[in-house]
Amino acid sequence: MEINKVGVVGCGLMGSGIVETCARAGYDVVVQEVSQELLDRGLGRVQASMQKAVSRNKIEQGQAEEALARITGTLTLNDFSGCDLVVEAAVENMAVKKEIFGQLDQILPAHAILASNTSSLCITEMASVTGRGDKVLGIHFFNPVPVMPLIEFVRTILTSDETMEAAHQFGASLGKTMVTAKDTPGFIVNRLLIPYILDAVRVYENGLASREDIDTAIKLGLNHPMGPLTLLDFVGLDTCLFIADAMYQEYKDERYAAPPLLRRMVLAGHLGRKSGKGFYDYR
Repeated sequence: MEINKVGVVGCGLMGSGIVETCARAGYDVVVQEVSQELLDRGLGRVQASMQKAVSRNKIEQGQAEEALARITGTLTLNDFSGCDLVVEAAVENMAVKKEIFGQLDQILPAHAILASNTSSLCITEMASVTGRGDKVLGIHFFNPVPVMPLIEFVRTILTSDETMEAAHQFGASLGKTMVTAKDTPGFIVNRLLIPYILDAVRVYENGLASREDIDTAIKLGLNHPMGPLTLLDFVGLDTCLFIADAMYQEYKDERYAAPPLLRRMVLAGHLGRKSGKGFYDYR
């Protein structure tokens, strides 16, 4: 099938990045938010990101203006009725996602593909509330979406070959490198990343080394672009805790059990860069 019009549910950090990436690739994009304030904030983020790309000579001013003209904001899911693909990038809450998927199943044309940008939740459970399980998959982008080259596709036992082929054509049109994982918590990247991140917190919590030495050791010893505690601040401590809890719930494996320090920092509102303070102070 041919994808011409893309819908994005949610215009937060990830949703706005998906909107920008699709619009820059030539797609007409409809993005929905639950309030005008959140929609305006998200679209402002898209515009600011495109201007940054112009200033860095990644795209020309005319290209940015054309891409912005292809984006339409809305407060209702009904405006997705003409979409060929909808990517859900709402809050990481299964009940919310299932409600969105159930509504979209009634609104979208029969050929349309439904995808979730979830980083850990079960795609099959989302598909279960629709009548188009063969057209549901995970399309997991990475932050910042316009810059990060990877898409992680998540295929359920219901997803058809035709849907996967269309998804790969879509990913290629965005200029992304694609990998495919089965529908298990964490998929590929977070399945490997979360135990590493949690171990770094445990090492710091147990006093083995300072936060700076932990990050420096990994950067220079393993040639990583940033250390695990810096990465945790970048991703968001609350996001990592949510993913860890979801994976522990599924596997009951101690590797995914969040350290007490991480849980207490989240309770204290120390979420990393987005709150101004995490393992490091960004204020």
